[in-house]
Amino acid sequence: MINISPRQLDVFVQIALHGSVRAAAERLHLTQPAASMALAEMERQLDAPVFARERGRLHLNARGRELLPLAQELLERHAEFGRRGSEDGATLSGELRIGASNTVGNYRVGELLGAFVRAHPQVAIRLRVANTEAIAAGMLDHSLDIGCVEGPVTHPLLEVRPWRDDLLVVCAPPEHPLARKRGLKPADFAGARWVLREPGSATRATSERVLAQLPPGETVLELDQIEAIKQAVVAGLGIACLPAVAVTDALATGRLKALKTPFLDLRRKLSLLLHRQKYRGALLDAFLEGTDLDNAQPGSRRR
Repeated sequence: MINISPRQLDVFVQIALHGSVRAAAERLHLTQPAASMALAEMERQLDAPVFARERGRLHLNARGRELLPLAQELLERHAEFGRRGSEDGATLSGELRIGASNTVGNYRVGELLGAFVRAHPQVAIRLRVANTEAIAAGMLDHSLDIGCVEGPVTHPLLEVRPWRDDLLVVCAPPEHPLARKRGLKPADFAGARWVLREPGSATRATSERVLAQLPPGETVLELDQIEAIKQAVVAGLGIACLPAVAVTDALATGRLKALKTPFLDLRRKLSLLLHRQKYRGALLDAFLEGTDLDNAQPGSRRR
């Protein structure tokens, strides 16, 4: 009979998330030998390894990838059992791993997390900020519990829930010829020098959609941070398509000018990502219930 303990499952999950026994031991306040023994005993009971060993790192093999979401669910259910059985059963604790694309993580994190953090101070939030492509990948490999992105994501295993409307603006330095011209037309952008986000970014995808509506120009820089793009535009290196929320300060101080481009559609939707096969326990339920969705979707969130 297989008798795998919650501690062994915890070690397995933490190694999967952090890539080494040492990191898992530190997160769980165990000695490294104790963590190694827990993993070895779990693999012995399963009669199969769950990791491939490569250059000192542990990577989930096919069996491990299949078992990871089940192990996470068992641990969440175990914690929920204890919470409901305790006297202060209403107090949520634990860890929530959230991924946010750059606009959300850098400029809207208060909107995303503020209400939940105030309501549940015992819950540890682990926030990863990356581009939309990386956040979607984190959702698919179960290293994230929920994602918030600014770009379209299409995958059969991911549920997309609208969260906020977002607006981009085309920015230029005040001395740029386009900033001085009144009544801009698409033809005025012929030969323009553009500073873009990196491929995989939702802002890059929106910028490419905008560029397709304009005469050919030149991409002079590709940068992976919005702040870096702002500074490049302020320095006169080119123009850029940037989230309005990210340039409020630069527009107010006159370091940037927003070009009037009514002929361009610069709207987009910020969305929450959920894995359709992930167990949605009390933590995730509380987060979703406290999130002001643009279009709340009915239906059970628990499996």
